[in-house]
Amino acid sequence: MARIVGIGCQDFEKIRVNNNFYVDKTGFIKEWWEAADDVTLITRPRRFGKTLNVSMLEKFFSVEYAGRSELFEGLAIWQEKSPDGDYKYRQIQGTYPVIALSFAKVKETSYENAKKKICQIIRTLYNQYDFLLDSEKLNENEKEFCRNISANMEEYIATDSLNALSNYLMKHYGKKVIILLDEYDTPMQEAYVNGYWKEMVTFIRGMFNAAFKSNPYLERAMMTGITRISKESIFSDLNNLKVVTTTSDKYTDCFGFTEEEVFSALDEFSLSEQKQQVKDWYDGFTFGKKKDIYNPWSIINFLDERKVGTYWANTSSNSLVGKLVREGSKNIKETFERLLQGEAVCTEIDEQIVYDLLDSDEQAVWSLLLASGYLKVKKYETYTSEFGEWKQDYELELTNFEVKAMFRGMIRKWFGSVYADYTDFIKALLLGDIRAMNIYMNRVTSEVFSYFDTGRKSSGEEPERFYHGFVLGLMVELTDRYVITSNRESGFGRYDVMLEPRIVSGIQKNDAIILEFKVQDEEEKELSDTAQEALRQIEKRNYQANLVAKGIPEERIRKYGFAFCGKKVLIR
Repeated sequence: MARIVGIGCQDFEKIRVNNNFYVDKTGFIKEWWEAADDVTLITRPRRFGKTLNVSMLEKFFSVEYAGRSELFEGLAIWQEKSPDGDYKYRQIQGTYPVIALSFAKVKETSYENAKKKICQIIRTLYNQYDFLLDSEKLNENEKEFCRNISANMEEYIATDSLNALSNYLMKHYGKKVIILLDEYDTPMQEAYVNGYWKEMVTFIRGMFNAAFKSNPYLERAMMTGITRISKESIFSDLNNLKVVTTTSDKYTDCFGFTEEEVFSALDEFSLSEQKQQVKDWYDGFTFGKKKDIYNPWSIINFLDERKVGTYWANTSSNSLVGKLVREGSKNIKETFERLLQGEAVCTEIDEQIVYDLLDSDEQAVWSLLLASGYLKVKKYETYTSEFGEWKQDYELELTNFEVKAMFRGMIRKWFGSVYADYTDFIKALLLGDIRAMNIYMNRVTSEVFSYFDTGRKSSGEEPERFYHGFVLGLMVELTDRYVITSNRESGFGRYDVMLEPRIVSGIQKNDAIILEFKVQDEEEKELSDTAQEALRQIEKRNYQANLVAKGIPEERIRKYGFAFCGKKVLIR
């Protein structure tokens, strides 16, 4: 009989007590402990079992769970033997003071509220150890420090609070502590999105230095998160940090489900016949050299619902990802066009995410999308540049069908309240109805032009942000009828947009379409002159050459010039 699926349960004890569906990841305990790293930072995409593994470590090592062998009986770690035949890990279960906390809920829009939220989390943490106020091992000054921990405490107290708690627990138990911090980077992401990055960096750096660097009471520590924030930001003082990212070869099967584990679960739940469908939708994550990794959240929801869906992609607002793509440069949007077409893109990657550069450095954007699980490494090449620098070029592609479906839904939402006008424009484009095209396109631009433009430059100065957001929308709506490309060479130049009809059973059902965008300049008195110049450019540079070479007759190629002046559009 199949076990019960517990959706959203991230507490190891609860899962084991209730005998919920669980894939045994206790081998991670042994692998991490025997690595003997002082401080470990592990980055994985969201919903990949980070919180559950942190909970597992807490229940295994914490003195609060001494004697709770039933939580681990029957699992890999309980059968693990040392070379001399002893059950080594049974002996150390429940023998360390453990400080476990999470920053997952720190999602405030201002620095003051975010700082208070972190301070409140620490206050709650201290409440778990209120027995220290009665401990004979602590003096009165130390007990007074405990009493001063609050949501409104001074920053210097807050930044020292984890270090101090480590000291008090070591005194009480006579043993150094283990610190487990889950989702360490959530406050940093929110700080970037909401504009208080510098203040949060200063606060977190001070806390991490005291907790993980200048902490003589620390036995081991682990942090988990989605991204590896650059050392210059918050880890500048930590030279004892072991970083394990998605491209590392450590802990490759400890987070996420392997294909063997997924197929075993499908067998248990009598869903064996759907293995290929599940693979098509959810396979694709790669950690180090380990391929065929599946997102646990999607698989667990599939076992519960017994049908495919965008479970993982819909577990958060994806606000940062959407912002980076929507407000990104022309090059970013062009790259996404290729990704949605199923192509791979080649780029350098720096796994240390520099949030300050996300607005200006495309490499930082692709690095973040890779760390977040939206992209996967198809292959990579390591080499030394002509200047003697060590470089790595990565070939990246969208992770799987679920991620592709997520981005298609995101792009549709970009057009929001004018989505009906946008789809009406596409219908008019297919019919060749220029009058209707002009009506609907002007409605669209008046509403969403600046939405793509981001305010960093005026719409007139950099309209490409809108053009390529518009093209991504075309790709979502017309991908079944057309192969849509932009800024590719054809004839004697690079066209803006080309819609090449898909051939079905040897029949071309739709006309090919070429779109050229042009902003009105000072020499063009009327917008109609700009539109005509766009049409002349198509003819002069023979953009239709690639289509003709593929056997599409000239009379089946339609050409349109789009002239822009601010948010006003004229199509000819």
